[in-house]
Amino acid sequence: MWNYSEKVMEHFLNPRNVGEVENPDAVGEVGNITCGDALRLTLKLDQQRRIVDARFQTFGCASAIASSSALTELIKGMTLEQAARITNRDLAEYLDGLPEEKMHCSVMGMEALEAAIASYKRERGEAAPPDQAQRLAQMPAGEIVCRCFGVTDTLIERVARENQLATVEQVTHFTKAGGGCGSCHADIQAILDRVVAEREREAQARLAASPRKLTNLQRIRLIEETIEREIRPSLRVDGGDIELVDVEGDTVKVALRGHCAGCVASTFTLKLFVEEKLREFVEPELTVEEVKTL
Repeated sequence: MWNYSEKVMEHFLNPRNVGEVENPDAVGEVGNITCGDALRLTLKLDQQRRIVDARFQTFGCASAIASSSALTELIKGMTLEQAARITNRDLAEYLDGLPEEKMHCSVMGMEALEAAIASYKRERGEAAPPDQAQRLAQMPAGEIVCRCFGVTDTLIERVARENQLATVEQVTHFTKAGGGCGSCHADIQAILDRVVAEREREAQARLAASPRKLTNLQRIRLIEETIEREIRPSLRVDGGDIELVDVEGDTVKVALRGHCAGCVASTFTLKLFVEEKLREFVEPELTVEEVKTL
């Protein structure tokens, strides 16, 4: 039994905005019923390009229905430009977290929204703004890596980068890629290796560009900023959280909260995610230690 939040169950049992907008201004369709999940999103916009109505039709599990319902509630009242900045992490956070094995449902919602926005702009001959063009252009681009579920290398790389994924299993949870016959696992791993290598090069470049020695106060402030910007949002996707307890020399003491507290994967979370982020954005010598608090 999946550990669903109350909000996920509420949106599953009482989904909002089911159906189709009459004479929609934008339509986004993703997934395939033969693969287990499919979503059709329809939008109605006013003259200011604000979303005044959003409806969905979903074939899928409880998480797919809940994610689609949450998506329509989240974007109503937004302009197209605001909606284009929605990520799968925003959907999961809106639902107070999703099981990692069900994160592909939030990705499907994000893809449907981007497909709808892209269709709206194509029909009007509009080009996407520079900061959105790459995201919207990803829909038809890329080569199929997972033929069982029709997942492209472009989507795998993007989701791995945006969600800090490190294993093939995580990629499967977020995109379904690799969840069928398994013949694409080597290709998925090659994409992950490239993403991780680029991440490390970017971190080294940042450190080389800023070789200054931090004071204790500067270090603590930078640790707090990094936790807030780079770490906490990802943990909250799965219903977890983190608290900075103390900093002693190069040791950062933290307490895990929510679903992360007592999780069997807490060691992995601390060493391969939290510690990696603090080393990347603060100082490469830092180590992380978990403190059990009430």
